[in-house]
Amino acid sequence: MRGLSIAIAVALWAVPAHAEAPLNLLPDAPAATAELPPYLQCVPFARQVTGIQLYGDARTWWDQAQGRYARGHTPQVGAVMAFRPHGNMKLGHVAAVTGVLDSRTVLLTHANWSPIEGRRGQIERNVRAVDVSPANDWSEVRVWYDPIGDLGTTAWPVEGFIYPAAEAAPRTQIVREEAQRPRRDVIAEIIRANS
Repeated sequence: MRGLSIAIAVALWAVPAHAEAPLNLLPDAPAATAELPPYLQCVPFARQVTGIQLYGDARTWWDQAQGRYARGHTPQVGAVMAFRPHGNMKLGHVAAVTGVLDSRTVLLTHANWSPIEGRRGQIERNVRAVDVSPANDWSEVRVWYDPIGDLGTTAWPVEGFIYPAAEAAPRTQIVREEAQRPRRDVIAEIIRANS
């Protein structure tokens, strides 16, 4: 027990002071006596957890997000990390970022990555992913793999991050419509609304 306490203390000490606390996107798991959850896929799980309304295989999310959601290469809590197809992962993968520990380490919550107790389709909460790209641009990551109890050995290619905050298309449309209307009409509407 003393060894476990020391290990926990060392792990907590190693997390930088500026690290964001993990985002609890899901309630705690049901009691051990409850039935096991059904087999889960990464796409509907990521959509439910982040609110990003994209559909289809994970490999299509990056392109679908263009013009609808902001995209980038900097991890943020609540964003989706979009993986490119690679090796046996032909449909890609998506995972929710639940914590940013430092410039090269994030926490992910995702479904159907590791087989847990021999079962695929399980949820993993707040597991590490480490940027192993030579340019520190999040184009390749190693991800926690439950069967070995550590980061996996594969460097998985990543498209980038899809941010849930604001959908770009509707906002752009509203700005265009407002720009096309005569200014005095907009001012008159504001005065009427506030009268």
